[in-house]
Amino acid sequence: MTRHLTVTWPDRRPFDERAGAPIRLLAVSDDVDPALEYAVNRDALGHIDAVVGCGDLEPSYLGFLADAFRTELVFVRGNHDRGGRWVASSSYAPEPLRSGRLIDIDGIQVLPLEWPGQRRNPAVRDEGRAWRDVLRAELTLLRRRLTGRPTGPLLVISHAAPRGVGDSTDPYHVGYAAYRWLLDRHHPPVWLHGHTTLAAVLDWRATTGPSTVANVTGSIVVEFVPPGES
Repeated sequence: MTRHLTVTWPDRRPFDERAGAPIRLLAVSDDVDPALEYAVNRDALGHIDAVVGCGDLEPSYLGFLADAFRTELVFVRGNHDRGGRWVASSSYAPEPLRSGRLIDIDGIQVLPLEWPGQRRNPAVRDEGRAWRDVLRAELTLLRRRLTGRPTGPLLVISHAAPRGVGDSTDPYHVGYAAYRWLLDRHHPPVWLHGHTTLAAVLDWRATTGPSTVANVTGSIVVEFVPPGES
C-alpha cells in the first residue's frame, strides 16, 4: 500500500509558476510495491512530478515507474545495487545520482547521498566515506553561497538514515553519524531514506526539530505544499 506524506515547503518560490499547485513525488526503496503494478492504483495516486528512488531497487523497476507515470526519474544507489541483475537492467534507467551533487526537482533543491562505500565489494559500512560525502555536499553548498547562486531548503535523499532518527539498532542498519551532523546543521524540511525495512511494522516517520525523516521502503507519495496552504 502506498503511504502519503504532506509537508509544507517553507520556500514559496518553487510554486510561483505552478499557480500554487503542490509538488508531488513518488518515493520508493528496497521493496517492490505490488499495488503499483496495476494501472487503476497508479491512476488513483494522481499526477506525479518525479519518481525518487532511495536505493535497493532494480533499474528496470524504477524505469517502469517513470514510464507508467510519464515523469522524471532520479535515484541513489543502495548497498545491494551492484552486480548481476542490477547491472543487467541498468539500461532501463538514467545514471544514478552521485553523492553531494545537488540537483533541482521543480525548483526544490535536492541533495543525494548514495550508500557510503558503494564502490567497495562487499558493501560494508563505511562511516569515513559517509563523512567525505557529507563534506563534499557542504563544500558544494558553500560554493553556491559564495558565488551568489540561489539556495533554498534541502530535500535530502539517501539510502541509509541519519544516526538515531528512523534507523535500526543493529550494527548494519544503524544510521550514519555524518548524516546526523548534516541533519542537525541544515534542518532539511524532509529527508527520505530506505535501508531500514521495518517501515511496514514501525512508524515510518520521525521528526527532529523542523525536519521530517521518512522511511520510504515500498512507496510513499510525498506532497509539498506552499506555506500557508497545508
